Amino acid sequence: MKRWLGYAKPYIPYFILGPICMVMEVIGEVLMPLMLGNMINDLTAATATQNIDTAKWMPVVLTLTAGMIMTALLMMLSGVGGAYFGAKASVNYATDLRADLYKKVQRFSFSNVDHFSTGSLVTRMTNDVTQIQNFINMMMRMALRSPGMFIGALIMSVVTNPRLSIIFAVTLPLLIIIMATIIRISFPRFSAMQKKIDALNSDVQENVTNVRVVKSFVRENHEREKFGTANKNLKQAGLSAMRVMIFVSPVISFFTYATTLSIYWFGANQVVDDTLAVEEISMAVGKLSTFVTYSTQILMSLMMMSMVFVMFSRALASGKRIAQVLDEKIDITDISADSALDVKEGDIEFKNVTFRYHKGSEDAVLDNINLKIKAGSTVGIVGSTGCGKTTLVSMIPRLYDVDGGEVLVDGENVKNYSLYNLRESVGMVLQNNVLFSGTIEENLRWGDENADDETVKAAAVVAQADKFVSLFHDGYQTVLDQGGTNVSGGQKQRLCIARALLKKPKILILDDSTSAVDTATEMMIRRSFREELAGSTKIIIAQRISSVIDADEIIVMNDGKITGVGTHSELLANNTEYQEIYYSQNEKEGAADGENS
Repeated sequence: MKRWLGYAKPYIPYFILGPICMVMEVIGEVLMPLMLGNMINDLTAATATQNIDTAKWMPVVLTLTAGMIMTALLMMLSGVGGAYFGAKASVNYATDLRADLYKKVQRFSFSNVDHFSTGSLVTRMTNDVTQIQNFINMMMRMALRSPGMFIGALIMSVVTNPRLSIIFAVTLPLLIIIMATIIRISFPRFSAMQKKIDALNSDVQENVTNVRVVKSFVRENHEREKFGTANKNLKQAGLSAMRVMIFVSPVISFFTYATTLSIYWFGANQVVDDTLAVEEISMAVGKLSTFVTYSTQILMSLMMMSMVFVMFSRALASGKRIAQVLDEKIDITDISADSALDVKEGDIEFKNVTFRYHKGSEDAVLDNINLKIKAGSTVGIVGSTGCGKTTLVSMIPRLYDVDGGEVLVDGENVKNYSLYNLRESVGMVLQNNVLFSGTIEENLRWGDENADDETVKAAAVVAQADKFVSLFHDGYQTVLDQGGTNVSGGQKQRLCIARALLKKPKILILDDSTSAVDTATEMMIRRSFREELAGSTKIIIAQRISSVIDADEIIVMNDGKITGVGTHSELLANNTEYQEIYYSQNEKEGAADGENS
């Protein structure tokens, strides 16, 4: 509760003024039936006698009319004010909550992100926050107005006619029990509905992001069926929740009409049985009209309160989902790091490093890794798919933290660096090359937002990207689609390399980032690295031996272990696994050459 109240604190004036306006509106709503009843009494009393004294009752009626008009105006202004302050409070509340959610997600490590699907995080920051916003807006308008109207109308109905108000002792408990049951049943159904929204968002995002793969494999029908299933599941979950909620309005209407009929029946009998005089009958008619109005207000206020509780049940389900993100423990922090510590050289050492994705698993992804990489050197890493190559280099910028042992950069444990300083010194091109919507220049400036045009172009030249960018009509101002889907895989890889180079990193990690580039272009990129990044430590993960053949050192990995370290000639002479990889690739290339000839 303290967390949720904290978001309201900056907007306390709105949270105070909104309810005050609602209270003023409630006072008007409670007074209005009383004034209307008095007017009916005066008019019926005046017309019931033969001698109508206009001078006597007209001023009273005019006074009551003026009072009702002023009350109505006050109610209107109060209602507008309450709606305005409620909107201001709820929108600002939701904005701050959404901002904190986004900030928290930005701090997630890779392992934190693994706990949530992308679609689920999107739903929580959009749909779930909107549910909280809607609840606050309704609460601001109804939380005081509904109970205030209920209590005020109930008191006035008892004062107006104590005998008739006994009816409420029967109808109200029944109505409250039914509404509580409806709300209790609906809560888990709303939670299930939010999960189905997660699944639908995940499917849509996956399909749109990978639209080229879908089309190349002619899987449109499969994806449509997959989306249809998720959409149908969401529909069923929504209908399941709504089937319960559709009873709210009919139940309220039933009790409203039943109570009104009971009041008219017993009220009319009461008037007849009391054999009142003409004036007293007139007074009884006015009181009966007032009582009916109050009874309607009582039941309407219950309906409004039920809607508040319905919104609360949805907001509670969303709040729990939001709290899961906010309460997610960040497993990689730099609280105790030295903010003044910078990477100077780029020397790297792994000492007895062990890592598991699933901490309870017996099999380690990395098992007792010991490795030294000299600053300024070029190191290649080869091995079978899934042997731990990407996981190994992810330890350097602390995308994952080791379970055992330590990773040192320039002799310092990476945990001693602030995350900003450490990651600012590491340029990393991942296997999954990602470009963002915007121009090519804007994407490249992710490496250095202050880089001038010449520096941006120079980085593109080193990455062998300038040639194809210059052929575009708009050059570096060419707009990329989301994910960079309007450039080829090889072009995307070269742009990502250029982006990393703009950081001028002390450590550059290329994770199979030239797999879509032809051999000649790859050779030119490696040559540019030697010339332009002589002082940087370069780590190249590759599937092709040709990509790392001229590296200062090549690391061979298998099943989370290092099985060999040396130059190409050394490994080719004494490392069985390296030999198998090299000869298998050469045989394929030889076979291909034979077919071409």
